[in-house]
Amino acid sequence: MFMRVPVCQIGLSLCTKEGTTKQRQMLLSLKMTPKPFSPEEIQRILGSLQRPAVFLNITCDWPVLLWTVDHLSRCLGGKAVRFRMGRRQHEKTPLFETQCSYVEAKLEEFQSWTEGQTGAEDVGCFSNYPLSLYWAYADYKYIALLLQEKPSMFEDVVWSQFGFPGRNGRDSTLWIGTEGANTPCHLDSYGYNLVLQVQGRKRWHLFPPADTSCLYPSRIPYEESSVFSQVDVLQPDLQRFPAFRHARAYTVTLQPGQVLFVPRHWWHYVESVDPITVSVNSWIELEVDDEARVGEALTKAIVCALKTTPSNDNDDDWLNPTEEGLVGHDENMQYLNLAVGACMEKRGITSHRDQQTQDTPACPRAKRDSRGQAKNTNSSSPPAECLSSSSTPSTMPFGPHLIPVAWNQITNQETPEQNPKNQDRPSPSRDCDIRSSSITQNTPPRPVSGSRAQHQHGGEGMSSSGSASDPLVLPRPGCRDGGRPPPGDRDQGKGDRAHCSVSITTNDLLQCLVHPEVIARVSELLMERVQSGTATTP
Repeated sequence: MFMRVPVCQIGLSLCTKEGTTKQRQMLLSLKMTPKPFSPEEIQRILGSLQRPAVFLNITCDWPVLLWTVDHLSRCLGGKAVRFRMGRRQHEKTPLFETQCSYVEAKLEEFQSWTEGQTGAEDVGCFSNYPLSLYWAYADYKYIALLLQEKPSMFEDVVWSQFGFPGRNGRDSTLWIGTEGANTPCHLDSYGYNLVLQVQGRKRWHLFPPADTSCLYPSRIPYEESSVFSQVDVLQPDLQRFPAFRHARAYTVTLQPGQVLFVPRHWWHYVESVDPITVSVNSWIELEVDDEARVGEALTKAIVCALKTTPSNDNDDDWLNPTEEGLVGHDENMQYLNLAVGACMEKRGITSHRDQQTQDTPACPRAKRDSRGQAKNTNSSSPPAECLSSSSTPSTMPFGPHLIPVAWNQITNQETPEQNPKNQDRPSPSRDCDIRSSSITQNTPPRPVSGSRAQHQHGGEGMSSSGSASDPLVLPRPGCRDGGRPPPGDRDQGKGDRAHCSVSITTNDLLQCLVHPEVIARVSELLMERVQSGTATTP
């Protein structure tokens, strides 16, 4: 028998003597319970999974399930935590982190605020933010920093049971939020994600990499390794973003004790649905991340070069608060050179100049981020490429302990935004409430011309010379056909074609220059140039 009630609901704290004794006895007894999968089996599963899936009954003996806000408040004492404050809104635009306010507060004050208290003596800085109008989110909190005074707590997170020896809380991130707290829809450039729900429930809206063209990717605000969507996925503005109607939403409400696997490059929007939520995640690096680091270094060089140039339209908050700061163009170019060199060495490729001075391929060196800094990794799993759901192996052990998050193609199915209350009810038949829906209709998305995903699936749209069959167009308000002249006007004189005034901003230019597919192609061209010896000698 597997435990169905999360350990975190017991109500004791390891920070008290009574809690320590009773909970350790209980956890010790749970460790005797057999797990549905061994660490080696989970590694094989992660290496083959090509869609989001939820693991159940793996973490029932993990001490981290005791990390409720009440427990963490006792452990942290008076230590202040930074919260992102977002206004509950109904506009059809995403609320990015650059548009939020930030406060420093104790978890005890946060807890009092969620209980409806309003006095400054009880809730501190939260007294300026009515709970009815604002949500709060302590996101991206590195456990190694937050709990550096209590390193023994790192062992409460047992990723070794997923086949990652030595990976624990030191390699994990903590998230604490209120109902409504959310992360804007984005994809992560590196690796895949394992997310453990500890307290409360979170709803995940996931979209496959093949739907990237429907998500309208953007690098503004800029954050390394995060590509944001311009679409409010819950209330999409289909006049501005018509292709989003073809996006396929895979939706899951994650319950305490469950672990969600988010494959590489899957888009996701995450929202808290209970008064208080706590979750812990770990990003798992992959060998293919070396190529992604080239793209990230290239993106950073381009974005910083354009956005730091004085201009009438460069007065926006374009740098995400998570970024530590800016460096000069020369340093960004050094990062790019390091990333390209590391990627080529991983491939066993040397440049034309290096081939003249050495007979053997260079040995791979440590993985590096876009800054060229070496990164350690405990991951030995093979790449979990993001392919179509139809290619998932039929031998995958789906069942009561591993549930796929599938796209439901039944027509006329009620979508989450039409009746969000339906997703708030726990499923009576199984541990996790998993649903999938198409945002507006069940039509498969139209792939972007020349996208990598399209080539992987045998799609067309890119000529043999590498040019897209449809040119990129920036739609502007008041212009027909996105600003292009009608077919009958294309051969007329220049004066006849000037029927629509266009005002292209720096951000418009960046949306095209650092589009993921453009960056991927430029990255390949850079490495080809270095390999062939045509790169400029410094």
